[in-house]
Parts: sequence; C-alpha cells; structure tokens
Amino acid sequence: MSDAAPAHTLAHPILTDDYATEWMGLRVLDLGEGTATVATTLRREMLNGFGIAHGGMLFAIADSAFALACNPHSPDEDQASSITVAAGVDVNFLAPAHEGERITAVAARRAHAGRSGIYDVQVFACPDGHPHTPAEPGRLVAEFRGRSRTIPRR
Repeated sequence: MSDAAPAHTLAHPILTDDYATEWMGLRVLDLGEGTATVATTLRREMLNGFGIAHGGMLFAIADSAFALACNPHSPDEDQASSITVAAGVDVNFLAPAHEGERITAVAARRAHAGRSGIYDVQVFACPDGHPHTPAEPGRLVAEFRGRSRTIPRR
C-alpha cells in the first residue's frame, strides 16, 4: 500500500470511524495477516514539556498498528461478528523522538490461540522524508507488546 494515501481512505473496516488515527495523521504502509505498518510525522502538539514525543503519542501510534494487525482487513462472515481488542499491553520507551521525525510502528503477531493473541510492535524514528525500509527502519524508540482478546461485536 502507498504511504501517500491517508489512513482513513484505505480498505480496513476499523479505520472508517477512527478519528484518533485520522488526527494523528497515520498512514497505513502495509497490511498483512497478523501484521501492520503505520507511519506519521511528529507534530508540535504531539510533544511533551521536554520537547520530545509524548509517551502517550508513541503508545497511541503503536496501539493503532496493533489494532490493525489484530483485526482482519477483509473479514469473512464468521469474523464480521466479532472484534479483537487489547486485553493488556506493556511498553518500553528506549529513546526520545523529536518534532519533524517520521514515526513508524511495525506490528507482528507472535502467537494466537483461541480468542487470545500476542503481538509485538516496534516503534522507529527517522528524519522525515527518509523512507522506512525493513533494512533501515530508523532508530528504535519504543517496544510495545500487546495481548489481544476476540470478543463479540455489540
């Protein structure tokens, strides 16, 4: 998928009314079975009082990648009656990120059994305009581990 398309126009049902993801300016770079990659550029309003990325913003970016990896982008009939949500997460902040840097979150399923799953999300920062590639993702700024649970849709 192209990183030029806004996240809210891409074909994933959970993005239809996801105003937080839209506000963050997230772009979906890749979607796969149990995987997702998203990116955005850090804006001034995403910084804390120290002038670095607010931890909650890095968490939210990682959480959006986690949600996209947990939920199929083309659900079949059985999957359409349920949603997969976070049951819990752990996050470790490893380095600061700065205004104007591109933040890329790469989510991957590590385990899935029944209605539960485990996903890891790596969050990278690099100068805006620097393309994210698997070989050169930028510097690692956070690691997020999410535990998912599939529940009935209300």
